[in-house]
Amino acid sequence: MTTLDPAYAPAARPDTPPGHARAGASLPRRIWRGRAEDAPWVRPAFLALLLAIMLAYLWNLSASGYANSFYSAAVQAGSRSWKAFFFGSLDAGNAITVDKPPATLWPMALSVRVFGLSSWAILAPQVVMAAATAGVLYAAVRRRFSAAAGLLTMAVFALTPVAALMFRFNNPDALLALLMTVTVYCVLRAMENGRTKWLVWAGVAVGIAFLSKTLQAFLILPPLAVLYAVCAPVPVRRRFGQLGLSALAMVVAGGWWVAAVELWPASSRPYIGGSQNNSFLELTFGYNGLGRINGEETGSVGGGGGPGGGQWGETGIGRMFNSEVGAQISWLLPAALILLVAGLWLTWRAKRTDTARAAFLAWGSSLLMTAAVFSFMAGIFHQYYTVALAPYLAALIGMGATVLWEERARWWAGAALAGTVAVTAYWAYVLLGRTPDYQPWLRTAVLVTGLVAAVGLVLVARLGRQLALVAVALGFAASLAGPAAYTVSTLNTGHQGSIVTAGPSSGGMGGGPGGPGGGRGGGPGGGMPPGQGGTNQQGTGTGQPPTGMGQPPPAPRPTKVGARVNPPPRTADAAPRPPWANAEPVAWAASSTARPSAPRPRRSWRRTPRITPGPPRPSARRTPPVTNSPPRSPSWRSAASTEATRPRRSRSSRSTSRTVASTTSSRAAAWAEAAAWAAAAPPRRSPPGWRRTSRR
Repeated sequence: MTTLDPAYAPAARPDTPPGHARAGASLPRRIWRGRAEDAPWVRPAFLALLLAIMLAYLWNLSASGYANSFYSAAVQAGSRSWKAFFFGSLDAGNAITVDKPPATLWPMALSVRVFGLSSWAILAPQVVMAAATAGVLYAAVRRRFSAAAGLLTMAVFALTPVAALMFRFNNPDALLALLMTVTVYCVLRAMENGRTKWLVWAGVAVGIAFLSKTLQAFLILPPLAVLYAVCAPVPVRRRFGQLGLSALAMVVAGGWWVAAVELWPASSRPYIGGSQNNSFLELTFGYNGLGRINGEETGSVGGGGGPGGGQWGETGIGRMFNSEVGAQISWLLPAALILLVAGLWLTWRAKRTDTARAAFLAWGSSLLMTAAVFSFMAGIFHQYYTVALAPYLAALIGMGATVLWEERARWWAGAALAGTVAVTAYWAYVLLGRTPDYQPWLRTAVLVTGLVAAVGLVLVARLGRQLALVAVALGFAASLAGPAAYTVSTLNTGHQGSIVTAGPSSGGMGGGPGGPGGGRGGGPGGGMPPGQGGTNQQGTGTGQPPTGMGQPPPAPRPTKVGARVNPPPRTADAAPRPPWANAEPVAWAASSTARPSAPRPRRSWRRTPRITPGPPRPSARRTPPVTNSPPRSPSWRSAASTEATRPRRSRSSRSTSRTVASTTSSRAAAWAEAAAWAAAAPPRRSPPGWRRTSRR
């Protein structure tokens, strides 16, 4: 029997697919190295950027104290009572719930159970969601485009001011944005090969998102469903069957909690906060549903109105760019729209199932649908709702910029890049002018740098490599300097209360015109329970308990509100309470001056099909010489993963089976040819250092 020296590492088997060449490596090495076809710098750059986002968002986290104390009270109650955890109750005695489903409270309540009640325990799960959203964005964009596109997408997302605000705050919007990003990712995975499981996972993500912020989770469903029904690479009948299964998964994932609440005896569960008749369905389709669109939600303090404006600001197509909302999200919104048009133009003549065009349509339609609803909704609207747009906008920037860069040899691609940078720099100049006291030099620097970069990008095809890279660097600096400055200001400022905004002008606004849900009047803090409206609600950044804590809560008594009478509140348990609980939500729910207030809602061109990679070369000596190799195609036109190129297994039709058989036979012929070359090569000599030992 012959044995080899343990130091010898045999070459990869000739029949090992390229994407699995390192399948035998250790887990830490696979995490650090990533996919075999990636350049060595790709995975370390991704991990470094992910760590940078985590550290930046954790910076100065405790300055926000308990952030929105309305939700912090529910988190504290859920950490003490599993019943309050399940229902999302405001108090451990389970008198009344918040006016949203409890999914967004569950991670924070579990964190408090493990680490104890503190600002970090409540807000750190939101930071983890920011990192998860950035990672899913990278995976979605990197899969079809280049690694540079994925990294740029992560950077744009992290430098969006409203994202830096809400992924460090305890409102429901962070979990909603994460789940919406997961939904688009799963739909794009299903678009690659028509696998049902990815569409089912998309339905599950939407169902859980419904348990975070009810009907806002459904905004992107119509465009994504139409996209899959038209462009999926499976027969029509199968497409609609898969969409039906996805809808069923969505109903199960989100409906189990709704069914449990509706079937639970009303006498033994907390009152559904914000509802008129103690029904979660009425809350979903009323105050948190159509009422947000038409401004007629029961208990609202006024709709947005028409061109003249209203309680929640002026509605219309320019709402995302006005003085109240523009600095939160619109820094790169014009650039995203330009790049969306450019990406669709490049991929327009591709075949129906083209995945690059599907990516532009998925992210672009999600952005347009959500922005349109926010722009024209007449009900309660707050600036921070726009965090839902941040993932869609970032993906469009990453995909569009890298695709145009790879097509820069065409004059119009360079002109499109130059126009995008120029428009972005000018819009940043306008937005920075709205806060003239904040870094006044930055405004002019951004405009000048952007115009210089635009001139360089127009001539990028004629410039040398170094000058072209300088133009690109100037373009990125001009485009991201404004939102980066506002993001840094947001990270350095504590935000408390129920209505908060990002940027240097945000002082952590307190309760404002609405209550804890942003929609109803109430106590001293603008709708907060008595005793919660003092210093801690005004964004001082101290994290200290609110003023007026020493008074005992008023005697609870039933109060008639509208056509119903609130049930007598239950007595909370005697466990130690956080500062905001000195004025128990039970007393607030039963007071005659306030009714359960709803927390405000957080609101290609020619495409080649995916190329099946050929057999790997057994070794440098055994590989036959290759001549007349075709030119390398841009990364956005090539297959992004081995899994996406595997032949799809389908029992639906004979034509599909013939296609799979044809693909399999062609691959088998390729492997056979490689094996023939290997057999014809002379035997390989033992390399130096081998030690052959024989034993009988």
